[in-house]
Amino acid sequence: MRLHEALNVQRGDVVAFIGAGGKTSAMVRLGRELATQDWRVLATTTTRIATSELEQFPHTVHWQSDLLQGKRELATLLDKKRLVFVYQEIRGDKVIGLPSESISRLVDEMNADLLLVEADGSRRLPLKAPRLHEPVIPQDTTLLVPVAGLDALGMPFDETTVYNPEPIFERYGFPLGQPIQPAWLAQIVRDEQIGLKDLPPTARVVVLLNKAGEGLGRGRARRIAQIILASPKINAVAIGAMQAKNPVFEVQRRVGVIILAAGLSSRMGGHPKTLLKWGRHTVIETIVNTLVPFRLPEIVVVTGYKSGQVASALQNSPVKIAFNPQFKVGEMLSSLQVGLKAMSSDIDACMVMMGDQPQIRAKLIRQILNLYAEGKGSIIAPMYQGQRGHPILIQRRHWPDILDLPFGSAPRDAINRNPVYTFRVDNDSILRDIDTPEQYAAEKRLAGLE
Repeated sequence: MRLHEALNVQRGDVVAFIGAGGKTSAMVRLGRELATQDWRVLATTTTRIATSELEQFPHTVHWQSDLLQGKRELATLLDKKRLVFVYQEIRGDKVIGLPSESISRLVDEMNADLLLVEADGSRRLPLKAPRLHEPVIPQDTTLLVPVAGLDALGMPFDETTVYNPEPIFERYGFPLGQPIQPAWLAQIVRDEQIGLKDLPPTARVVVLLNKAGEGLGRGRARRIAQIILASPKINAVAIGAMQAKNPVFEVQRRVGVIILAAGLSSRMGGHPKTLLKWGRHTVIETIVNTLVPFRLPEIVVVTGYKSGQVASALQNSPVKIAFNPQFKVGEMLSSLQVGLKAMSSDIDACMVMMGDQPQIRAKLIRQILNLYAEGKGSIIAPMYQGQRGHPILIQRRHWPDILDLPFGSAPRDAINRNPVYTFRVDNDSILRDIDTPEQYAAEKRLAGLE
């Protein structure tokens, strides 16, 4: 995945990079990506960068007090070079950036598609806490990118790894000299007095975890991202390596789950399917228990028939109950609409699960979550022998289409208007449910419960 896709950069954005562990590399990578697409990109810094880093930009301009008066010249440079770095002066081996008030003038008067700002310093260390005068984030910032280097993990928590470690020690008491743990890094990045210090109130925030590895390293990065996303101020966490051909491996966002459990169970003789025994638990408890280890931010169970009994069965589970008053006549659509309305406003996508499919395994849930994080699609569904099944993941931008469907419609009427990313699975569990006593008995046999 390219960096501009992961960050969801829009024309007119002012993107500020703070933190440590790859700010300049990320800024250059983003600028070059968009310059190749004919965007006109201005870059600068509000602090200091090494003079050697200027070589990464195709063109640089020395700031002069009348630069904006000669903005036609700068516009011509942008037309030719597409990516231009503007600086105030060079002092020794350091490039001095622009004062913050000049950033506002650039935004107001320069006809650039994008402004990139390195707004922090870290002496090339992978992790940092800001000093009193840091970071220097322009108030016009629309997208803030806090950066942290995952190569800090396992390194000693001291000044050899962390720029200005004292505020972190004073705030959290992490033992000096001990190996940095994943949870420590996550806490530092999401802390509003450290990693998010001086955050402009209207800016989107996408954290960048740089220098990610494969295998266990990727798993640790995902866990760090989950902890970071506990902060409501952070929109997403990109995981990648800025020196790789494809710099972003995945983007972790808040994904919730809607379990549709409102049906009448008429073919089951009126006994709620969700409350049927499945081993030591009920069907609905089994489904929820499969989800809990993923530490998802929200699980909404939509109830209808025997709502109180279903809610009682889940009273010790981390779920939100949403009642569908139209459960007798509304079919699946009304329950899904109730579930979507019950989702918190910061949820980026939801996974829709059926309340009578206890055979769905954690491996499938992980596949869907990973495919979404890797940017495969905004609607993702498993497929067996040409048939699409559940769970299906639906990004928030498609929810209005589903909510606008009239009575008598089906969710697929909205879903099928859009591209759906499907992936093959090796068994038909995604298609099977429990509607009759015979199906219930068959499913238990397949699960080894009889």
